[in-house]
Amino acid sequence: MRTRLKELRARNGLNQTELAKRAKVSRQTISLIEREEFVPSLLIAKRIANIFNETIENIFIFDEEEL
Repeated sequence: MRTRLKELRARNGLNQTELAKRAKVSRQTISLIEREEFVPSLLIAKRIANIFNETIENIFIFDEEEL
């Protein structure tokens, strides 16, 4: 899974701590997601998508082999 999270966070002027608070997760979770070392749950993905007014698919990009 690839993610646009870091790009969206920068575009919206949020640091990892601020995004973590809004998404109700730890800063470490945001860091792991950005480094593509952790796949978020559907609930966390939806919270993050709502924060950026994006769809989950526009933030988290899966390769065909992963699906």
